[in-house]
Amino acid sequence: MVPLLADAPAQLLPARELMAFTLATHIVLVPFGVALPLITLVMHHRGLRRNDAVALLLARRWSAVMAVQFAVGVVTGTVLSFEFGLLWPGLMGKWGGVFGIGFGVEAWAFFLEAVLIAIYLYGWRRLKPRTHFLLGLPLPAAALLGAFGILAANSWMNTPQGFRLDAGGSPTDVHIRSAIFTPMLGPQYWHFVVAMLITAGYTVAGVYAVGWLRGRRDRYHRLGFTTPFTLAAVFTPVQFLLGDSIARSVFHKQPVKFAATELVWRTDTHVPEYIFGRLHPDGSVTGGIRIPQFDSVLAGFTPGTEVTGLTSVPADDRPTAAQATIAHWAFDLMVVIGSLLALLALWYGWCRLRRRRLPASPWFFRAAACAGVGSVVAVECGWITAEVGRQPWIVYQHMRVSEAVTATRSTSLWIMLGLVIVVYAFIFGSLLAVLLKMRTGWRLADARRAAGEPREGPETGTPYGPRARVPAGDPPPSGTTGTGTGEESRS
Repeated sequence: MVPLLADAPAQLLPARELMAFTLATHIVLVPFGVALPLITLVMHHRGLRRNDAVALLLARRWSAVMAVQFAVGVVTGTVLSFEFGLLWPGLMGKWGGVFGIGFGVEAWAFFLEAVLIAIYLYGWRRLKPRTHFLLGLPLPAAALLGAFGILAANSWMNTPQGFRLDAGGSPTDVHIRSAIFTPMLGPQYWHFVVAMLITAGYTVAGVYAVGWLRGRRDRYHRLGFTTPFTLAAVFTPVQFLLGDSIARSVFHKQPVKFAATELVWRTDTHVPEYIFGRLHPDGSVTGGIRIPQFDSVLAGFTPGTEVTGLTSVPADDRPTAAQATIAHWAFDLMVVIGSLLALLALWYGWCRLRRRRLPASPWFFRAAACAGVGSVVAVECGWITAEVGRQPWIVYQHMRVSEAVTATRSTSLWIMLGLVIVVYAFIFGSLLAVLLKMRTGWRLADARRAAGEPREGPETGTPYGPRARVPAGDPPPSGTTGTGTGEESRS
């Protein structure tokens, strides 16, 4: 819970808690909406190019998971859309005409992605293999377009431009191109996209790492692990470069936010770096690991680089000491998790490139099984760093959060938060139940196929080709509609 100013409106705390909860839960699904289509199509392409039935089976099953999580993401994303208007009418009423185009782009991309997912799912064993694959290719682009819309809006809130203020302080003469392509858009967008790819890759691979630890050493689990893990491992070092880029952008464009993230109290050179630690209201830092001069080196490559401190602006224009500590811890935890993932990727790369095999140690697979959870935590930490570090501004240096909040009674907002928590618990519980049910069905189908029951198997040869005809008087197998196998009806 982030401390607020004593004179803040009573609605501010419950409104922020409600927005924080819905964002934190929705963002768990975002990596799969953004990156799982690409991972699925990579596996799909491998299956077609090598006529690999196992790869095609994995692609088909992942596409089913993709559709289920997209459906849940629709619900949580819609709630967020309404919250912008209901909780922050001051923001949308004054500034919606400037940065709202980003939400329009995201909505258009969302509808496009929904149509493409439906076509892709329908196409299994109904379209020609090449046609089906080609119709799936726009899916990653639609997902990236949706991410672009959201990041365009958020980056504008961090570095607002593309307008001028009239005599009454209202925005006018909006320049759409400038409002979309703000200084923070490039660094934020690519850092976000690669984070989504890494998170989805490690999470999907972690499922098969658990299977590997439980003795399932078949090609199905090997391929299900290596393809997403390899993609994630390749992009992990790239993320460090992108993370450095966005940190430097914050240093130049939002110096007070950078100061909060790095616990810099006074503007100075030769500024030390603190790994964790706690900032106090008097500017002192306790705990953590202190590295002399290192923050100046990171910011400008030399110890003499001047770093702007929190005291460069009045107290009500900067994060509180507690908020700065939260942003700092979130940032450091994100970096620590990223470093551990980089070491895991190096371990994997060494064994694959030098020894031409997977790592043999069970500790590698234990770490791989945890990598997905760690990646999700890192994504949450990145969001906390970005949003808490910007306080007290909802539009940086133009509108405070307290000026944008709704006039709805605080009691009503607390009740709404409780209801949302209950509903989200049901939604995510249902999602987990559906995924576990799908997994059980797939395992049963695989067991039947292994036992020599081809009609109950997931596929015969590949997912493409003519369907077997049902003899006259012989009803379709249980769980089918007469248009495919029992596996098809479950996937």
